[in-house]
Amino acid sequence: EPIDYGNIPGCIYTSPEVASVGMTEQQAKDAGYEIKVGKFPFTASGKASAGGNKDGFVKVIFDAKYGEWLGCHMIGDNVTEMIAEAVVARKLETTGHEIIKTIHPHPTMSEAVMEAVAAAYDEVIHL
Repeated sequence: EPIDYGNIPGCIYTSPEVASVGMTEQQAKDAGYEIKVGKFPFTASGKASAGGNKDGFVKVIFDAKYGEWLGCHMIGDNVTEMIAEAVVARKLETTGHEIIKTIHPHPTMSEAVMEAVAAAYDEVIHL
């Protein structure tokens, strides 16, 4: 099976960390996609609040027509640990609705991914 270079995560180990996979919002628009974008700030995360570092966010980009997960971008503490959910979901061609319906433990930083996806579909509950 050929390597999908578009699904290799990029991680920058700085403070704060940066992690991404897939297209940016602009790249998706330039490619002709009609998109849904969701963003979840860590200021709304119970785990981030408890840990004392609420700087950062998760941003997701989906194809509005078919629900394909086009990209995911994160900034904040430990986001290089969180990007794998997006990489696996993209590899398995998971839809946004499948992510929303998947139980994410609470409170965790990983639920910020689910909340960003829910924001893209106007189903976010913690904002």
